[in-house]
Amino acid sequence: MEAGAIRPGYELWRPNREKAESKSARALVVFLLLVTAALTLVIIIGGWSRLEGGKVFALLYVALFVLFAYLVARWSRGVLPVISALAIILAIFAGIAAPAWFDRSKPGLSGPALPDDLLGLLCLLLVPLQVILIAVAMVAFNQNWHVEEERPIGDEPPPVDPPRRSGGGRTSSRRGSTRSTRSRSRTTATRRPKKA
Repeated sequence: MEAGAIRPGYELWRPNREKAESKSARALVVFLLLVTAALTLVIIIGGWSRLEGGKVFALLYVALFVLFAYLVARWSRGVLPVISALAIILAIFAGIAAPAWFDRSKPGLSGPALPDDLLGLLCLLLVPLQVILIAVAMVAFNQNWHVEEERPIGDEPPPVDPPRRSGGGRTSSRRGSTRSTRSRSRTTATRRPKKA
């Protein structure tokens, strides 16, 4: 059989994707990505007339976060580090932009479509949101969604073994007796007869 081929009568499955913590981490990453994209879009549209540059770059960011949400929903693990890297950059930009929006909230300055204070507040909200997104994305990355195993077609996942008791059972006494006989045989085998 060649490498990567599946044996007849078997199928590939990914056991880590069936865990409850993996499903919840995936759902949380998708939710945070969509909330980030929506907040960023509101800031872009609300302050469009006063944005000096980078409008296309900001819209590209929104499109990327929506695309990443779609990919994570389809169990793509490879985009999670990229999401974390882009979230760091977005948190830096949002942290720098928030004071600038608050500084514009003065009489005599023409305002954008949304109030300057609201745009500054939305930028401040983006910072902790990106920190949470980074943490959840890294937890999801460590859950190994990509691990594949073979199982017979139509077979259920194997049940989890119950924890073994540490004392008093027959199996433990048998194991202990075999270990003790092995250790005895090793000690007798290493002893050499003394020369007279």
